[in-house]
Amino acid sequence: MITPEELQNEISARRPIIERILSEVRKVIVGQEQLVERLLIGLLADGHVLVEGVPGLAKTTAVKALAKTVQASFQRIQFTPDLLPADILGTQIYQPKTGEFTIKKGPIFHNIILADEINRAPAKVQSALLEAMQERQVTISDTTFTLEPPFLVLATQNPIEQEGTYPLPEAQVDRFMLKVRISYPTLEEEKEIVKRMSGHLPDPVSAVVTPQQIVALRKLVDQVYVDDKVADYVVRVVFATRDPKRFNLDVAPFIQFGASPRASLSLTAAARAYALLRGRAYVTPFDVKSIGVDVLRHRVILSYEAEAEGLTSDDVVLKIFDGLEVP
Repeated sequence: MITPEELQNEISARRPIIERILSEVRKVIVGQEQLVERLLIGLLADGHVLVEGVPGLAKTTAVKALAKTVQASFQRIQFTPDLLPADILGTQIYQPKTGEFTIKKGPIFHNIILADEINRAPAKVQSALLEAMQERQVTISDTTFTLEPPFLVLATQNPIEQEGTYPLPEAQVDRFMLKVRISYPTLEEEKEIVKRMSGHLPDPVSAVVTPQQIVALRKLVDQVYVDDKVADYVVRVVFATRDPKRFNLDVAPFIQFGASPRASLSLTAAARAYALLRGRAYVTPFDVKSIGVDVLRHRVILSYEAEAEGLTSDDVVLKIFDGLEVP
């Protein structure tokens, strides 16, 4: 078994790979540091990422830039109201000459999938991704195909208040490790965007990491140490979304449904990747709290009372973190 010192040395040795990825992404993305970091956490922690923001905030550009840094197959799927599940997964095609059916694989059979504007398609199309996202496999008719690692779904969506959107089913949303909300750039960042885009195209993004290196980094993330007290903190945070009264928190009236045990697994994995990005071989409570809102905001379903009070899921999750004792 690897010692803490050996793990720390291994993390330090792999740091240049991460720096190269970030450097390439920043060729085309100005600001949005949190978005870029969360996308990288999803890549390293083997967790899908849902990015929400109004049109024009470089959601699609950021996802495409990250995908291009990996020497793996990439496919963008533009979700529209007329899309069918077979357009994503594939279908059987009848061959008149042989009288047999052959399977034509859909665009899901790639390493990195950009599900662009995923909430522009109805629920039956969104649900076509469920098996692939959870079990890394696709079933067409009576044949099941295993998806080659690394497999990652990076989805973008517009706020549900936008025209022509369909809310994602809870089962679909729960498959995403992280839900990242992004806002407008600062004044200085927007000036830099205008300057970069005036007169010339941004430098092309180069592939600087192989799928094998991503898999190796994921194994490294799995070895990042989580102390029992930190693990207990993770479980208490998630459990508090289901039974806040047990921890003397006053948010019970605002929560209709809390987070599932999958949230505990996702929060632990994301915290490990967050620690690795900071060059550490161990997770701190600060790591859990820093990434916690992105892991839980889409898993806490608010009550009507919360909506009447004007509260968001972010507000409720932050109240839980503030009310729990930190180890």
